Amino acid sequence: MTRLRISAALVLLTASFACAFVASAQKLTLPLWPTGAPEASQTTGAELNTPKKSPKEPGVTLSSITNVSTPTITVFPAPQSGAELHAAAVVFPGGGYQQLAYTLEGEEPCAWFNSIGITCVLAKYRVPWNGRYPEMFGALEDAQQAVRLTRAHAAEWHIDPRRVGIMGFSAGGHLSVALSQHHDDAHVLSTPAASEVDASISARPDFVILGYPAYLNVEPSKSALAPNAKTPPTFIIQAENDKIAVDSAITYYIEMKDAGVPAEMHLFDSGGHGFGMHPQGAPELTWSALAATWLREIKMIP
Repeated sequence: MTRLRISAALVLLTASFACAFVASAQKLTLPLWPTGAPEASQTTGAELNTPKKSPKEPGVTLSSITNVSTPTITVFPAPQSGAELHAAAVVFPGGGYQQLAYTLEGEEPCAWFNSIGITCVLAKYRVPWNGRYPEMFGALEDAQQAVRLTRAHAAEWHIDPRRVGIMGFSAGGHLSVALSQHHDDAHVLSTPAASEVDASISARPDFVILGYPAYLNVEPSKSALAPNAKTPPTFIIQAENDKIAVDSAITYYIEMKDAGVPAEMHLFDSGGHGFGMHPQGAPELTWSALAATWLREIKMIP
């Protein structure tokens, strides 16, 4: 069933997810394309990691990454208990396909996923791009490969391959929608990286969480990314006063409703664009508790 919940002044305080990651859990970083990415990079500069002051939390420094020509995934394992298998979430930070908001929309969501027993796989996909899907295929190729690698390592990482979802913010939300509709896009098989793709492993996510997804109300994205009967269950968070993405998120939600895709959307009165998981206690920051409830409802977590 498709649901829209408009939340104007929720005062729930999200649990302190940032401290929940177990220190003993060992992070692991792997290249997406060990012998080289499918297409030539659109940047010639060295990868750049720029610390930025948080616009919403004084004293908080956030990492922003650009000039990514060697994409990777970093695994944040959920706390392990015996032989238990966990769900997994592949996270795609936003940044307008020019950079990646790696802390705010990557590492911090991963800490939250860990806190509810989900292994997080943080994708550092190639940026910048002059364009986006459907004009450009590179980011989608990275997203497909990130999900396939997660399932390929499911046994090793104690993951249930039938419970692998994705989360994306802003441009990463657009990328997540592209993967939702075009997980079986075979463009990468025509590139030199084809030998690194195990096409027998599905790249279709089992669930999708979208944070203020961008570009979905404009062509050619609107037509190319229209939901259909195979679109995974989707949870959307959006601020009404977001001047960049509010129409995009609402348009996509209505399309999902019309297509009969299970979806839940929370439209908050505040937050603007790019609120991520900051600051604690603001109305828009109740989304993580709501998302955890939704994940239980669709049986991704107990």
